[in-house]
Amino acid sequence: MNTPTAITVNHALEGDLLEEVALSLEELARACRVPPGWIIERVESGFLEAGAVAPGEWRFASASLVRARRLCNLETTFEAGPEIAALTADLIEEVDRLRQRLRAAGLDA
Repeated sequence: MNTPTAITVNHALEGDLLEEVALSLEELARACRVPPGWIIERVESGFLEAGAVAPGEWRFASASLVRARRLCNLETTFEAGPEIAALTADLIEEVDRLRQRLRAAGLDA
């Protein structure tokens, strides 16, 4: 496990979402380079959010694309199980939210 690689990977996943789009299951899977079943498993486990009830009607927000890519990357790069990848993604997202709050309060971290 090489830390500089992990940092590079994280930088590739960061960024501001310029516009909100709704992706289908197939579009999200293609964008993440995973089979649709991988996405379905993460939604059913509660690790990804889908915008509708039935898998054929699911629509994924841009934030779901970032999270799905992060989950996939954590699972493959660090051989993490889906639960560990989701927990790690939760922690990364929480740190990002806290940093945004600090910046908004003029306390840049």
